[in-house]
Amino acid sequence: MMDLSSINPILLVASIMVSATPILLAAIGEMVVEKSGVLNLGVEGMMITGAVVGFAVAVNSTSPALGFVAAALASALLALSFGLLTQFLLSNQVATGLGLTLVGLGLSSLIGKPYEGMKSPTLPKLDIPLLSDLPVVGRMLFSHDLMVYFSLALVVAVWAFLKHTRAGLILRAVGESHDSAHALGYKVVIIRLMAILFGGACAGLGGAYLSLVRVPQWTEGMTAGAGWIALAIVVFASWRPGRVAIGAYLFGGVTVLQLNLQAAGAAVPVALLSASPYLVTILVLVIISARGAHAAPASLGRPFHASS
Repeated sequence: MMDLSSINPILLVASIMVSATPILLAAIGEMVVEKSGVLNLGVEGMMITGAVVGFAVAVNSTSPALGFVAAALASALLALSFGLLTQFLLSNQVATGLGLTLVGLGLSSLIGKPYEGMKSPTLPKLDIPLLSDLPVVGRMLFSHDLMVYFSLALVVAVWAFLKHTRAGLILRAVGESHDSAHALGYKVVIIRLMAILFGGACAGLGGAYLSLVRVPQWTEGMTAGAGWIALAIVVFASWRPGRVAIGAYLFGGVTVLQLNLQAAGAAVPVALLSASPYLVTILVLVIISARGAHAAPASLGRPFHASS
């Protein structure tokens, strides 16, 4: 018999914010990469690398903050290898991105072996003065760790950067028509490399959030497709930062809800409940594809050959 009264709505919303954060970090980074005209399918590999490196550094230094920094650097380094292969050697972006995921999964398995079963130091909750004391919403929205608020601030910063700065305009111009941007004197390859590094660092932070905050331990394959979901959310969001946040919270919401329904004894097979976040994502993508309004950057995935 299902007991819905066991689901606490305050805890549910608080859990959704935590659940959505790693995917939001990875998706906002990938959106910037794709805005520059590059398709990096290696998000899953970069996330799992960030998760294991962040965990290892945090355990050895007893500093979760240092773990997050190391995770961002490690994943940015992995992204740099993708950037060098696709931008200088003009390798196929789809194949290279898939290779990056395989490398990341293998590398994380190797590095993480000695850390299995260990607990890591985790980020403390930030109780925001006055706001965290508010009834209901205080516990829901204002009693989280720093990375939850950082991810939301990053969405606003990316939106402002793309919409209101000259650098953001140049990045979008490169993504829309790299030949025109090159003709105007912009360094297309350098701009794309910087975007790729940013996307890698964000994916690393998302991975580290999984192993240091959401589940403060290392488990092989713990990203469980989160990188692929982040890629899907970028398409779902039509490459708009605000919609990326909505997509991440929607997926986070379905994930937390299915766990709560399992705990409440829902008369639905556990396997179906566990698959529901992925099924919802696929359904949303099908609906968007049928609608036909994509707004993808025109040069997305196209290699750039600098003419002399």
